[in-house]
Amino acid sequence: MPIKMLVFAAATNLTGLVILLLLVLLILIVLVMNIKIVPQATVFVIERLGAYYTTWETGLHFKIPFFDRISKRVSIKEQVVDFKPQPVITKDNVTMQIDTVVFYQITDAKLFTYGVERPLSAIENLTATTLRNIIGEMELDSTLTSRDVINVKITSILDTATDKWGIKVNRVELKNILPPREIQDAMEKQMKAERERRETMLRAEGEKRSQILVAEGEKESAILRADAVKEAKIREAQGEAEAVLLVQKALADSIHMLNEANPSESVLKLKSYEAFTKAADGKATKIIVPSEIQSLSSLVTSIKEVASDVPAEVEKSDKA
Repeated sequence: MPIKMLVFAAATNLTGLVILLLLVLLILIVLVMNIKIVPQATVFVIERLGAYYTTWETGLHFKIPFFDRISKRVSIKEQVVDFKPQPVITKDNVTMQIDTVVFYQITDAKLFTYGVERPLSAIENLTATTLRNIIGEMELDSTLTSRDVINVKITSILDTATDKWGIKVNRVELKNILPPREIQDAMEKQMKAERERRETMLRAEGEKRSQILVAEGEKESAILRADAVKEAKIREAQGEAEAVLLVQKALADSIHMLNEANPSESVLKLKSYEAFTKAADGKATKIIVPSEIQSLSSLVTSIKEVASDVPAEVEKSDKA
C-alpha cells in the first residue's frame, strides 16, 4: 500500500510538473506574441477594452494580452490618390469631364481612425463637390486657362474640411480637362491654325533674316572692294611720290657732284644748252633764252647752216 501511494504521488508530481512547464511555455509564447515593433513612417492605434487607449509610434512596444488590441495601422507618409473623371458643368452650360489627383498626408491617426468612415471615399466625394462648385462659377475659356487658380482653391477648401479627419491635403492637381467632342474638334482646328500661323511667321522671319544677311554680306563686300581700291590708289600715290623723290634726289646729287667737280665756263654753257634743248622740246609756246647762252645759240645756228651747205656743194661737184 505505501508503495502504491508513493508511485501515485510520483506520477501526480510528474504530471503537475509537465502542466507547470506547459503553462510557463504558454505564458512565454503569449508574451512574445504581444511584443510589437512599429516600423518607420507608421503608427498603431491601440484600444484597451474596446476604447481608444494610445497611439504607438516607431519602436518596440508591449501589448497587454486580452486587454489591448491594435485597432488600425496607419501610414503617415504622403500618399497620392487618382480619382476617376467627374462630370462638371461650367457657367456657360458646357459639360466637361475632369479627373483629379489628390496628395494628402495623415497627421492625426486617432482622428483618421475614428473621425470618418472610409476616409478616401469621403475625400473623393468632397473633391467632386468642391470641383463642381468652383467650375460652375467659371466659363469654359476661363476653366481651360486657369488650372493653377482652380488647384489652389480646391486645395484650400479640402485642407480645411479634412482637418477634423486628421488629414492634411497638400495639393490637388487637375489631371485632365475634357470638353465635349465638338469643342475638342474646334479647339484642334484652332490649334492647327495657330501652328500654321506660327510656321508662316517663322518662315517669313527666316527669309527676312536671310535677306538681311545677304544685304550685310554685299555691303561688307562693297566696303572691302572700296577699301582695296583706296589702298591701291594710296600705294600708287606713294609709289609716284617715292619716284619723284628719287628723281629729285638724283638731280640734287648730280648738282652736288657738279659743284664738287668745279666745271669750266664752257661746260656750264654746254649744260645750259642741254637744259634749253629739253625745254624747247616741250609744248611751251614761248621760250625765254637767257643772255648767257644767246651767243652759244648763234654759234650753234651758224654751225647748223654750214653743215647744211656742205652736202649741197658736194652734190654740185658730183653733177659736174
